[in-house]
Amino acid sequence: MLTADLVGARRRGTELRLPPTDDARRARIAALAAELAAVARAHRGRPREAVEAALSEAAQTGAPGERRLFEAVCKLVCDGLRFEEPARDEAVACRREIFRRAAAVRRAAPAAAFDRAAILETLAAERATTAATLDAGLYADRPGAQRLLAVEVTAPQLLAAGFEIAEAQAVLLRAAKLEAVVRAADAAIYRRLFGRLKFLRLLPAITRVQNGYRIEIDGPLSLFQGGGRYGLQLALALPAIADCDVWSIEADVRWGAERRDLRFRLSGTATGATGGTRLDRDTAPGELAAFMTAFERLDSGWRIDRQPAVLDLPGAGLCVPDLAFVRARDGACVYFELLGFWSREAVFRRIDLVRAGLPQRILFAVSKTLRVGEALLDHAPTAALYVFGRIIAAKEILARLESLAG
Repeated sequence: MLTADLVGARRRGTELRLPPTDDARRARIAALAAELAAVARAHRGRPREAVEAALSEAAQTGAPGERRLFEAVCKLVCDGLRFEEPARDEAVACRREIFRRAAAVRRAAPAAAFDRAAILETLAAERATTAATLDAGLYADRPGAQRLLAVEVTAPQLLAAGFEIAEAQAVLLRAAKLEAVVRAADAAIYRRLFGRLKFLRLLPAITRVQNGYRIEIDGPLSLFQGGGRYGLQLALALPAIADCDVWSIEADVRWGAERRDLRFRLSGTATGATGGTRLDRDTAPGELAAFMTAFERLDSGWRIDRQPAVLDLPGAGLCVPDLAFVRARDGACVYFELLGFWSREAVFRRIDLVRAGLPQRILFAVSKTLRVGEALLDHAPTAALYVFGRIIAAKEILARLESLAG
């Protein structure tokens, strides 16, 4: 993913705009990507520091006006490089032993010339290896020593086709709020998008529009003023939005050293350039996955449906449950949504949806950090709130399922 400093966005009044990406610019990006990928392939098997130095040298050869573009393409190419995992424990243990022996030799004969090679030869013999191998692995846990194993860079033409999305992601790293309108002929695309948002722990307000949906995502003010964590979640959601047949986004961003409030807009159509961004619907946030594992160990008489229907109350909004629980003996169904940790407002949106007449039985699990009480839905016959602390307790959920199912 690109970072904000690699994007040539410009302010126009109260708006932030990306440089236009026409066919000529895409061709240039593809050429740069091919050139840098070739440099990386030529250095396969070399240490990371040598690979990065070669890529940096190549980036210096670009035209002065292309410096930022070259560095941005270089960043995307580097994202596709796979380096070996460092043998941290072995390298640390080896260094510790060599330093211990070297210190002992110096203490025993402080005036004598220090023979580093002799210490390496002795330890190598004890470990049935060579002094050269031992010396080469002495600092193998350092990032710069990791060797390049594979160059798994996106094909240059695809990288160029998706470059505008990569730039927009970098802008969204500074975003506080995102609104999107999406349209797709295949309902599975919507489900993948909604699943992606849930996986990222984003809790959108989704409403139907003509031939599609409007998605509004925001978070608490404290997140806006903190680091880039919330912006990162929005940036990671963009490729799934761009997988829709027709899409547009508007975002509130804080840009530049002064964090000026600006409006960012972008629209497009599905190009297939966001390959690899789709999310398996079975992938769940950690606390939800742990809960499902614990629940399935119970002799509950309920099975978990991991791909529940989207619940739509016309005129009121949508709810995208994470799970549905189906009771074996009578087929009773209770939907389940984890409301996570981001926004207290999202909880009240769900409560409003229930009060507007959502007919399906549903249980909402809410972190206690959002400071809401279970009594908010005490008088709702088809819905309930479960407030949890560190974990979602499987037995507590089972009790509430039975109560809702009647």
